[in-house]
Amino acid sequence: MPFEPVILFFLLGLLAGLARSDLRIPGVLYESLSLVLLLAIGLKGGVELSRYALADLVLPALAVITSAALIPLTAFAVLRRLGRLQRADAASIAAHYGSVSVVTFAVAAAYLGSRGESFEGYMSVFLVLLEFPALIIGVWLARGSSGQSALGRMLHEVLAGKSIVLLVGGLLIGWLAGSEGIQPLDRLFFDLFKGMLAIFLLEMGLVAASRLDDLRRSGRFLIGFAILMPLAAGLLGIATATLIGLSVGGTVLLATLFASASYIAAPAAMRIALPEANPALSIGSALGVTFPFNLLAGIPTYHWLATQTGRLIH
Repeated sequence: MPFEPVILFFLLGLLAGLARSDLRIPGVLYESLSLVLLLAIGLKGGVELSRYALADLVLPALAVITSAALIPLTAFAVLRRLGRLQRADAASIAAHYGSVSVVTFAVAAAYLGSRGESFEGYMSVFLVLLEFPALIIGVWLARGSSGQSALGRMLHEVLAGKSIVLLVGGLLIGWLAGSEGIQPLDRLFFDLFKGMLAIFLLEMGLVAASRLDDLRRSGRFLIGFAILMPLAAGLLGIATATLIGLSVGGTVLLATLFASASYIAAPAAMRIALPEANPALSIGSALGVTFPFNLLAGIPTYHWLATQTGRLIH
């Protein structure tokens, strides 16, 4: 079975970076693509959300948030006890792994689309809800009650950051406009989505290659953690999806969200809340190992597990 084409673009960027190619994506293009991709994900989720009664999503959303809270708590315990990392570093890495990656979500959605696998449109709501609770838990783990001022600044950084503003804004616009109202924008935000995602992933491959040196200095434990933690979190996502009755496609996306690690919102928030933490450890593991792992092996694995779980249930 061939790779999803957008993943091949990531591989091209990764190989170019490892080969020290002079390939570069202009910064203004990278920023523009990230803005459009975030808006597109929010808009699509909002359009789908308009087809559901909001009251029907309250209990599933609470179940997802509660279950996801186990991820940073478990990651922190593993990093402290087995990895023997400093408290601030362990809390920062745990926050990264408890939060989510919008790009990994987009790749998983494209992966499902290429296989004709449908999923619940409100998955974008879970994406927004899971973006920041782990960051709060990370600060609490590192500082407890002494971090209130840092927590306030961190919350502002996350809630006012472009990821949340564009995702929530797009979600609201799509929800209010509905499928007919948003139709004039289809060509830009939906028809061109995979092409823009491909170029974005080309840049992400280059960035991931540049982070590998950070991991070599961090030791084998963190590399192993960056692979095993997503697998464990993905299994938790599959169990949660089964509990709330998601389809196979929805189960794959929730497992992917649980297994992904933030490298956009989390670094910005942790820079403010935990300035003493070493960002090379958290960003290196999240972007240098977990992101490529999920794209190349994780998403197909979660799809296979979700399919097998669905067969056992039905």
